[in-house]
Amino acid sequence: MTLAIFDLDNTLIGCDSDHLWGDWLVEKGIVDQQLYKETNDQFYVDYQNGRLDIMAYLRFSLKVLADNDMAQLHFWREQFLAEKLDSMWLPKAEALLQKHRDQGHTLMIITATNDFVTAPLADRLGVDHLIATVAECRRERYTGDVAGTPSYREGKVERLAEWLSANNETLENSWFYSDSHNDLPLLRKVDNPVAVDPDSALEREAREQGWPVISLR
Repeated sequence: MTLAIFDLDNTLIGCDSDHLWGDWLVEKGIVDQQLYKETNDQFYVDYQNGRLDIMAYLRFSLKVLADNDMAQLHFWREQFLAEKLDSMWLPKAEALLQKHRDQGHTLMIITATNDFVTAPLADRLGVDHLIATVAECRRERYTGDVAGTPSYREGKVERLAEWLSANNETLENSWFYSDSHNDLPLLRKVDNPVAVDPDSALEREAREQGWPVISLR
């Protein structure tokens, strides 16, 4: 099996889906409009600058899941996708996925964004294997906690290693596409790292290492 692994946010889609979901909740008045937006924006800046406290962010972002029942959440998510999907879609990303399919590669998305937000996006991209931060659920209700290790920074390496072990697979000939310097731990593990519309820190590292730098925009 040759794995073609992709980050999701700002790589396969043209935005950060977690941040956009938060903005949409603000737009609809589902959450406190001023405080939630300010907090959501600050966490995003922290992420961009490589200093995100992932557990603090998840306590913040998963609270809305814990505060509402599953039927309401699914209704909101479908409304969110109906309104925002076109703005995040990248035809070149779909073409890149198809290129790897045509070569017989196994496609995987690995993302720090929680599985509630990302599962339908992976499905619409036609990617069967998704490693996302898992929002803990008990008795058909989200708890607001995380199940297991968040798939962020070194956590992506850990979660992928668990998947490889469970499926008796390796990273031989593997690919990983990402936009963010936060993904350097995993980019350094694969045989074919590719920087996609990278932030300045990742672009600098990619140039130094001789990694391909591409755009899907």
